[in-house]
Amino acid sequence: MGLPRRAWHSRRAQISWSRFQWCTSGISFRRPHSVRSNQEKSRTIIPRQNISTKFTAPSTSLADIHKRSICSLDVSSGGALGVSASDDGTLKIWQTSDGLVRRDLQGHIGEASTCQFFPSGIVVLSGGLDTQLKIWSAEDGSCPVTMRGHGGAIRSTDVVDKGRNIVSCSSDGSARLWDCGQSKCLATVYKGDCPVNDCAVGVASNSVDLGTPADSQSRDREVGTQDKLLLLATEGGELAGVGLHSRTKIFQVSSTSAFNCCTCVSPDTVIGGTEDGKIYVIDIRNTSEPKQIIQRSSPVLCVRAFKEGFIAGTGDGSCCYFNPTTGYLEEFTGSDCDAIYSVGYHGNHLYTACRDHIVRKYQI
Repeated sequence: MGLPRRAWHSRRAQISWSRFQWCTSGISFRRPHSVRSNQEKSRTIIPRQNISTKFTAPSTSLADIHKRSICSLDVSSGGALGVSASDDGTLKIWQTSDGLVRRDLQGHIGEASTCQFFPSGIVVLSGGLDTQLKIWSAEDGSCPVTMRGHGGAIRSTDVVDKGRNIVSCSSDGSARLWDCGQSKCLATVYKGDCPVNDCAVGVASNSVDLGTPADSQSRDREVGTQDKLLLLATEGGELAGVGLHSRTKIFQVSSTSAFNCCTCVSPDTVIGGTEDGKIYVIDIRNTSEPKQIIQRSSPVLCVRAFKEGFIAGTGDGSCCYFNPTTGYLEEFTGSDCDAIYSVGYHGNHLYTACRDHIVRKYQI
């Protein structure tokens, strides 16, 4: 999914081992024990605890798609196309093979802040600072659907199942459920007193009670919401879980810092990243305390589920894949301290959206 950019500025500093320092469940990694070269684009670090850490360089850098910082990015289900939004005010569809721009999507007033493909891979969803949600054809660049209702900039979106319904969150403090077929808002499923920075829809475990609707409102226009958890990351330091069908908050995890991003890793596990560099790994069957807290050296700006773990991008340009079960860590290099605002993937290829306006492609 497209993950929203937050304003973040830092003093550039020389990269050192402290940038790669991390801890989880009492295990710390500071200095390598040995280095093994697997191939030209990667190095594997084996620390004393015998937990493997791999450093991978980009296989391709696409520098001509945008002229300024890229705030959101996604890759189609077929892997052939990417979509990205930039501070230069552009929203573009491009070929993942060489970065050739296929469509320039024009229609938002100002910048698009988030973008993603529908599961079909031929339709794009975007949200903008103009409070509008738009649905585009990736084939001809037309925009048949525009939806309005938020009172502030749209910061993130997600698609429910195949895309009959979508969810959006905004700086107005709300998350809304939309009917794409009728181009209208079905419900405000969450309303808080501070901006919602990110949202993610996931299938919840059968052991998790997602609540029962308290009203008699018809759910006829909803498809696939019954077993869905809506995860929300808020500026007020709250990671909230809401039953999408019931509109009921079922849990919340609090932090002393803003939650910038979130994702659902499995039916039992969710992830939240904070402004003070923490990544919370939470079992939604027992949210009294996190399963793990992983400390990064700068704000965590985006997280995305991948295989048995997740990928995280941070404000100092660090991007990594982490498997909470095995402790395996893979760091993706090349951004030179420029913030990573969004990531997308298809198969074993990872794409990063960076403040330096370059899309980097990695072989995972």
